[in-house]
Amino acid sequence: MDMKPEQLELIKNQFKTLKDRSPFYARKFEGIDLSDVQTQEDFEKLPFSEKADLREAYPLGLQAVPDEEVVRIHSSSGTTGTPVIIPYTQQDVIDWATIFARCYETAGITNKDRIQITPGYGLWTAGIGFQLGCERLGAMAIPMGPGNTEKQLKMMQDLHATVITGTSSYALLLAEEISKRGLRDKLDLRKGVIGSERWGDKMRNRIANEMGIEIFDIYGLTEVYGPGIGISCSEHHGMHIWEDYVYCEIVDPKTGEPLPDGEVGELVLTTLRKQGAPLIRYRTHDLTRIIPGDCKCAYGCHHPRIDILTGRTDDMVKVKGCNMFPAQIEEVIQFTDGASSEYQVMIEAVNGHDVLTVLFETPLEGEELERCEAQLAAIFKAKIGCTPEAKGVPMGELPRSEKKAKRIFDSRY
Repeated sequence: MDMKPEQLELIKNQFKTLKDRSPFYARKFEGIDLSDVQTQEDFEKLPFSEKADLREAYPLGLQAVPDEEVVRIHSSSGTTGTPVIIPYTQQDVIDWATIFARCYETAGITNKDRIQITPGYGLWTAGIGFQLGCERLGAMAIPMGPGNTEKQLKMMQDLHATVITGTSSYALLLAEEISKRGLRDKLDLRKGVIGSERWGDKMRNRIANEMGIEIFDIYGLTEVYGPGIGISCSEHHGMHIWEDYVYCEIVDPKTGEPLPDGEVGELVLTTLRKQGAPLIRYRTHDLTRIIPGDCKCAYGCHHPRIDILTGRTDDMVKVKGCNMFPAQIEEVIQFTDGASSEYQVMIEAVNGHDVLTVLFETPLEGEELERCEAQLAAIFKAKIGCTPEAKGVPMGELPRSEKKAKRIFDSRY
């Protein structure tokens, strides 16, 4: 997509002092005169930043301001290695609150709403981001954090929460409990702001129906503020990314070459106002596309839309010579009659051969179950290229998570 003149100006202003402020970028852009960057084409010649670069800067190598200007740090989970630590200035915190409040407004949430916040607090950016935006909006925050479902449901009823926030996995767990206890008509919920992991339409529809809510997808990552850099709108066709704070590119994951609007590739982000730890051409590994054209909503002509994420460049698995992404498996589940939204994929090596098992929840039994299993295996073969052993299990049997759900278990390595 084309860089707006005001975005280029913000980038050029950052570049005037970036190397002086940031030892990280002084090294990264060694031998590059940043004052030569005068056009989008010049900008696209700059090297990418990778998560590995950020990990190498642990603990505070990304810091681009003096210590006395840092008011807070947040960190990625670090589940796959050294965590990434991101320092924030007071202005960064204000900016994050501002764009998060804009997310709530885009979802039709107002200062009369009561927002139940179930994501975790602490080093993770989620809970505190949802709260910051809520307070900036002037709504009532109910800062529950994750877990303790009994208490969540009690507070939801007693405090008349109108908005639920969380991961899709925990929202599903709550939705199932609400359905089981027949609470839907006793609740005042009207909206859900859900983020942090990709999920399929079946799961989305179950949560929406069982809670009686309209769901909005929120996007963000720890390295770039946290959740709140984009959200879906009332049109529910992609997520608007706030272009006055973040510049988006979509590149070919293999070559790094920019792709035209509408083509799926890897999302690359550049922060336009961040002080504590600016990011230039950061590869998110998230796969999506820029949706061409303007949206019909109030924000449509100003802020570009990215499509719902189809996966990550690093979550592909190869089985029996077939490449597969979670998004494709969710599509198979979606087209299988009688399959519920929850699934797990088990990959094992037996006598040197890959064995692929898809466990999925279903209310069916007997011959109907056997037909459903055969249908799922056939759709899987048609869409992905290899045949799994499809095994239906009773509803509620697969584990639920309060955080991000792990669905693919590969024990070959």
